[in-house]
Amino acid sequence: MSFALDVNILLYASDTVGPLHARARSFLDACLRGQETVVLGWPTLMSYLRIATHPAVFGRPLTPADAMANVEALLRLPHVQVVSETDGFWAIYRSLKADAPIAGNLVPDAHLAALLRQQGVTVLYTHDQNFRTFGFLDVRDPFV
Repeated sequence: MSFALDVNILLYASDTVGPLHARARSFLDACLRGQETVVLGWPTLMSYLRIATHPAVFGRPLTPADAMANVEALLRLPHVQVVSETDGFWAIYRSLKADAPIAGNLVPDAHLAALLRQQGVTVLYTHDQNFRTFGFLDVRDPFV
């Protein structure tokens, strides 16, 4: 069994002054101690680096070195699998338009959704309700 994590889980776990930090950190630690395969997309990891180091988003942004160290710690775990697009990705991405028009802020969400569909991952932990747009995903909010 496997599941994916959206970038907001990683961000909340890193934002030490944010209101969801403690719960996100606890949830992420439990995921990383578990035996199930934790799936992360490269777009998720790149978004993490972009947002966690951005002073307009984080009250106390991470240094690039600290953010990269967090990613490297995830990559070293044997049950963390990083996935990327393979042949046929574009057709899967385009097929998502049957669920909703893909524009604006839904573009990166559709990117991750298509990537997960291509890899056969159906469970996504996120606090972002937009992912409920994609009917094949079992979207779980660990903060509810």
